[in-house]
Amino acid sequence: MCQRSMKLLRMFVFVGLVIVKWVEGFEDANVTDLDMQYVSGRGFYRPLMVGFTLINGAAAKGAVCLDGSLPGYHFHRGYGSGSNSWLIQLEGGGWCGTIKNCLYSKKTRHGSSFFMEKQIPFIGILSNKAEENPDFFNWNRIKIRYCDGASFSGDSQNAGAGLYFRGQRIWQAAMEDLMSKGMRYAKQALLSGCSAGGLATIIHCDEFRELFTRTTRVKCLSDAGLFLDSVDVSGRRSLRNLFGSVVTLQGVQRSLPRSCTSRLNPILCYFPQHLIAGVRTPLFLLNAAYDTWQIQASLAPPSADYHWNWYECRKNYARCSAPQIQYLQGFRNQMLRSTRAFSRSYKNGLFINSCFAHCQSERQDTWFAHDSPRIGNRGIAESVGNWYFGRVSVQAIGCPYPCDKTCHNLIIVFVKW
Repeated sequence: MCQRSMKLLRMFVFVGLVIVKWVEGFEDANVTDLDMQYVSGRGFYRPLMVGFTLINGAAAKGAVCLDGSLPGYHFHRGYGSGSNSWLIQLEGGGWCGTIKNCLYSKKTRHGSSFFMEKQIPFIGILSNKAEENPDFFNWNRIKIRYCDGASFSGDSQNAGAGLYFRGQRIWQAAMEDLMSKGMRYAKQALLSGCSAGGLATIIHCDEFRELFTRTTRVKCLSDAGLFLDSVDVSGRRSLRNLFGSVVTLQGVQRSLPRSCTSRLNPILCYFPQHLIAGVRTPLFLLNAAYDTWQIQASLAPPSADYHWNWYECRKNYARCSAPQIQYLQGFRNQMLRSTRAFSRSYKNGLFINSCFAHCQSERQDTWFAHDSPRIGNRGIAESVGNWYFGRVSVQAIGCPYPCDKTCHNLIIVFVKW
């Protein structure tokens, strides 16, 4: 099949499969983990399916999901040269900052292990195939499921509503469990995460480093986790309002670095732009400059788009007007400014491409394929591998839209149900 036909097929697949359910201003919408939908959409693709493991000792530590059920993960053992290397991926899936939204979430897979899939496909950075994941295919690879609604942070509860806000305890219980299963012997380790999991990766990166000896190579990869404290189209700060409610309701401030909370309001310290410069462990930021989640939920959410001027643009970047594109270019500029000091450190890595996308390490077509997104002559998987193993310094920033012809841009279909 010719390249143009493949790209058209990919567009139709995403038009049909990326479906968003509106819940109180979008924060619980599930657009962060498209792995299962993407695999089923391709049909011919047969990925490795990995079973679900509950963390049985978690309840005694109070490390439970929103509904009180046990947290868990999917674990595929490494082998050969990767048997002592560990890759941890933290799942994303939005946040809940009100009792109403958290009560909704606790009846979904993002709030209860009772609703989680028993098997999930390992693709992209979790693939076990060298031709799909050249640097990490034979590592111990773990996907920790997300069920606390606060990026694996916070430590509180609401007894009256039957809600447990135990993200920090879930993180700690998962790490203790994996250390007992061999991770303490790791020679190399990489903590990664997408979206809400990408934010969690930034928050917990230095904690992860402290689990290992000084001789262990430890680094972190945040994919689509660079959430910005931006002004929305109404002149307000929609994402700051959401993050403020999450931090307050779930007691997140105790999970945030003192280096930030000692000088800023804890709500601001939930934004990565105020955290990344203080992370001591080598950190790689992978982000689309026109992050589709932030366009829909932070920049132009329905609650801020009073006259629905952004309705078509939210769904499909090709329908954005010239002033709207100019507005999005301002968002890209803000993202680049927020990483300026971070990128000066040789230990850190950066890959910001000018695509309308979200979570590019979790999808095979964007992580590593013949037509994956590229900056210069290098794709995402190669860039992350070069940075992790110290082969080449990576500070890659793509040219502004519409010059990047390698993007796999998402088109969103909104459905009310």
